[in-house]
Amino acid sequence: MIPAPFEYVRASSVEEALAALAEHGEDAKLIAGGHSLLPIMKLRLAVPSVLVDISGIRELSYVRVDGDGADAVVAIGALTRHHELETSDVARAEVGLLPHVAGRVGDPQVRHRGTLGGTVAHCDPASDLPTALLALGGDVVLAGPGGRRTVPVTEFFLGFFETAMDDGEMIVELRVPRLGDAGWGYEKFTRRENDWPIVAAAAVAGRDGGAARVALANMAGTVLRATATEQALAGGASIAEAAALAAEGTSPTSDMHADAEYRSHLARLLTRRALETATTPISVAA
Repeated sequence: MIPAPFEYVRASSVEEALAALAEHGEDAKLIAGGHSLLPIMKLRLAVPSVLVDISGIRELSYVRVDGDGADAVVAIGALTRHHELETSDVARAEVGLLPHVAGRVGDPQVRHRGTLGGTVAHCDPASDLPTALLALGGDVVLAGPGGRRTVPVTEFFLGFFETAMDDGEMIVELRVPRLGDAGWGYEKFTRRENDWPIVAAAAVAGRDGGAARVALANMAGTVLRATATEQALAGGASIAEAAALAAEGTSPTSDMHADAEYRSHLARLLTRRALETATTPISVAA
């Protein structure tokens, strides 16, 4: 199908993008890689009259460590493409789960065009990188008419394609805690390698004596934490015991790929595998 007609505006800075959003209001949509927005425009599920192209704002493409010592975080610009995140030496050294997951998103064409900010803003319940971010924790930095504000990633994904962004705002940065020596694991089940996950699980072992985090994709209207599993682990349960609770509090749907019961089974299985990977000591060759 062909999208409805629209006007095209190219922004060269965050300020220009915000000005365009303010001018055109709810009729405007931001576009960067386009892999999330264009398909739903072709289906007429979104009919913006103005597209604001922000792909040229290169100041929003970076992966770096901000701060010093215990307060340091990995700052990732919203227009950092999946391939750039996948191959970033900083990301690999400081927050290995994210480049690993970025390398499993779609196919090379998607990874060279899709952006981290775009996939977070799209808020698809079956999305890989939002699942990883939810397990890692951190913040989403938004810019809007009132300036910049920060929203914890645990409070950002509200529902089916619904986020905490207000009208006229855009994502400019993701700030993620450094993993240090904490282990992590990511497991997803797909029909084909480059498909959206039927179910996915991301696990991060406890950092600095804290509790482990587990996040699930495609088990509700948005990505969500497996809170029953996390609470069981914090209470001393084994991985097998805790993983058996992964589907509690979720609301998986049934579709042509899997029914709700099978998705619940996958959530338990993949959570166990991700936790086992996250807690397996890494052997270093002599």
